[in-house]
Amino acid sequence: MAKFDEAEERLFTAQVCMRCNARNPQRTDSCRKCGYGNLRPKARESRST
Repeated sequence: MAKFDEAEERLFTAQVCMRCNARNPQRTDSCRKCGYGNLRPKARESRST
């Protein structure tokens, strides 16, 4: 995880497009890159083991 709360907040409060995997601002309704409307929150934990 990030060392500073501000950095962690900036890294993990994003939406990720399910179609093109672009990162988007938290309060957006559609992807900035492809316009797709299905966004998910960015994962907070690492998925690798």
